[in-house]
Amino acid sequence: MLDPSFFSYVTVMSITPGPNNLLLATSGVNFGFKRTLPMLFGILLGCAIQMLLASVALDALLHWMGAIRLPLTVVGCSYLLWLSWKIFHAGAPQLRERPRPMTLIGGICFQAVNPKAWLMVTNVALMYANSNGVLTVLLGFAALNLPCILIWAALGDRLRSHLQVAWKRQAFNSLMALSLVATTVWMLYDAVLLS
Repeated sequence: MLDPSFFSYVTVMSITPGPNNLLLATSGVNFGFKRTLPMLFGILLGCAIQMLLASVALDALLHWMGAIRLPLTVVGCSYLLWLSWKIFHAGAPQLRERPRPMTLIGGICFQAVNPKAWLMVTNVALMYANSNGVLTVLLGFAALNLPCILIWAALGDRLRSHLQVAWKRQAFNSLMALSLVATTVWMLYDAVLLS
């Protein structure tokens, strides 16, 4: 049986703003809920793959993570800054040349460079996988993570009708880009302090 702290930790980490949720909300605004679902499920599967890797190879992972924490954070944050730039300059989909939301595979691969996702799954693996079993933790994690990330994609989709005016959509994309930059700066600052 999973500890109540598991439910609390996974829910808080899944629902709070971070790279995944900011990208889901932005995709919901720019492409709608339905076209955001492949990315959403990619994020869910990517986190599940991370959880499995972290749980199965915990000892090796902990040694490895200590050695690459800062480089992984720098690479992940560089990618987030690039995404911020793309979001900041994104226009309405009909004004650009066939923009597409992130794919299922893109969502999975994004987790490899997402520092918040690595932090979340490593902590869950450390605290819960050995005592509760990997499958139980994976299923519990997915059951809690899915509704949290669905909220962000749905929120973006609901905002979509309110952001049809070009300046409003640009203001939203700018706010999301700046939020992603702020998240990135915070993660880099934290990584440098811990190094």
